[in-house]
Amino acid sequence: MPLPATDNDADLRQAARDWFMRRQRGAWARGEQRQFAAWLAADPRHAEALARCEAHWNRFEGMPADLVQRMRYRLREDQAAAVAPRRGFLRPAFALAGIAAVTGGAGLLAWQQWQAQVLWSQALRTARGQQQELTLPDGSRVRVNTATRLQVAFTRARRDVRLQEGEAFFAVQSDPTRPFFVQAGPVQVRVVGTRFSVRHTPGLAGNDGVQVAVEHGRVRVMGRDEASVLLGAGEAVASDSTGALASVAAAGPVAPWREHRLSFLDRPLGQALAELERYGDTGLVVRDPAVAALRLTATVDPLQPAALRRALPRVLPVRLKEEGARAEVLLVR
Repeated sequence: MPLPATDNDADLRQAARDWFMRRQRGAWARGEQRQFAAWLAADPRHAEALARCEAHWNRFEGMPADLVQRMRYRLREDQAAAVAPRRGFLRPAFALAGIAAVTGGAGLLAWQQWQAQVLWSQALRTARGQQQELTLPDGSRVRVNTATRLQVAFTRARRDVRLQEGEAFFAVQSDPTRPFFVQAGPVQVRVVGTRFSVRHTPGLAGNDGVQVAVEHGRVRVMGRDEASVLLGAGEAVASDSTGALASVAAAGPVAPWREHRLSFLDRPLGQALAELERYGDTGLVVRDPAVAALRLTATVDPLQPAALRRALPRVLPVRLKEEGARAEVLLVR
């Protein structure tokens, strides 16, 4: 029999499901092909509705075996309830409607859960003065700086890093189907494939926000109130501790700590020493606020504090008062 006219969306979806299931039987009755062709030609929406049915079916068939088994069991229960009491057969359109409902409702939730299932994860932590490099299952690499804690988790849908504290440099392999995210405090970074660094050192004066710098490629940085910026190579952005993003700026050398270099440009001495303490004990003590406020411009090796100890009186108006293994930094009067 010809299928009913499709005057509204509900009838259209029903007719598309019926035609889809009739085609699944594999054997056409005489005249069915002509009816099907006429139905397709009657309205451009018919082909679109049929394509949506096929997409639902393909999604159902592409699911993992255990999930398909559970969903088919659900379908059998639905099908049992759909048997027409007077005619004694299952309407094919209802079977496909059940599949659409499963993939669109409870099945969609199951599909999302399957997509979100963690396939691989690892936590990484470095001590003071330690650096470490981790190669991820997709070939991406993470170089982790001193005093850093992070967690990595891969699912079928995405690659996630949570930078709890510290600094990391990422060389991400491109995979448009599975984007790479870095969450650092209130800031999130989204990439497909690129090289960039992220710093998150909460509680450290002058560096309690998040800094992102790009060496190659492009990254999307998302901060507070859904604000976001797109960074290209050689660009950087910083946030405050609440996630408010500043203006995009030139990056300069990206993650110079990989070569054991730290550069301070007109930085308060107290903040510079706090930064160096992340790498190890400097042996320097500052008690005078006036000394802590002195501005330092220098490039140092954070793993060689003795060199800074020797150089400090040459670049600032200070002297060192030895106190055993430690030295207090005093103003020259």
